[in-house]
Amino acid sequence: MKETKAWVINGFLGLLLILVLGALGVTMLIKESFLLGIPALLIAIILLSGLVVVQPNQAMIVTFFGSYAGTLRESGLWITVPFSMRKQVSLRVRNFNSVKLKVNDIEGNPIEIAAVVVFRVIDSAKAMFDVDKYEQFVEIQSETALRHVANKYPYDVFGDTGYSLRGNSEEIATELGSELQERLSVAGVEVLEARLTHLAYSTEIASAMLQRQQAAAIISARSMIVEGAVGMVQLAIAQLQREGLVELDEERKAAMINNLLVAIVSDRSANPIINTGSLY
Repeated sequence: MKETKAWVINGFLGLLLILVLGALGVTMLIKESFLLGIPALLIAIILLSGLVVVQPNQAMIVTFFGSYAGTLRESGLWITVPFSMRKQVSLRVRNFNSVKLKVNDIEGNPIEIAAVVVFRVIDSAKAMFDVDKYEQFVEIQSETALRHVANKYPYDVFGDTGYSLRGNSEEIATELGSELQERLSVAGVEVLEARLTHLAYSTEIASAMLQRQQAAAIISARSMIVEGAVGMVQLAIAQLQREGLVELDEERKAAMINNLLVAIVSDRSANPIINTGSLY
């Protein structure tokens, strides 16, 4: 199905014509001129059956004895196909908030995920005739697409390169919107936005994953500390040698490097010990 424009005439002109024909028909019947009165009344009744009011941002589907006769999109008072059935479809922007779904990410970790989908109907014929109850169709397809996208990526990459649900929310939202548009185009629906509203580990593994995140953060912090400590030791030894304050052989350098690294990298503050003896 594809949306087409229904036959219409201006409703106010049509209403005026109905009143004129009705008055003419009644007058002719009073005068017992049935050849003019009856047809005038029949035409007035036929036109009256096509009178319809279209609200702003609403579409009126017109069917005539089971056949699609077109769609009215312009708001106002109109006269369309007489003795036709009309059904209203909203063209307004709407939100759909999915429930919290429990799915597995690509690594098999159970997670909770939810999304909001902003959509509107752009083809009323497809929405009405190509799917059964397009609102429910949008809900089911949205949850299906959300599950499919969640299964393609890990919750977090823990410092590795690559996409993740937590670290690449914009990219995930773009992909979710594209997949939803592909699924919902059959229903004449345009997806304006799709975005995650909830993302968390499932309760049974939340504590374990928290410990994993903490461990990854500690390892990352330790790597930065060690890298900085090595640089500081190199600068200290280079400056001592450049200024000639003390002569350091390889053994003294090793001892100094060991002491500096221990003092810088250690979790606790260093407790200085005065050595009054000789290294040898």
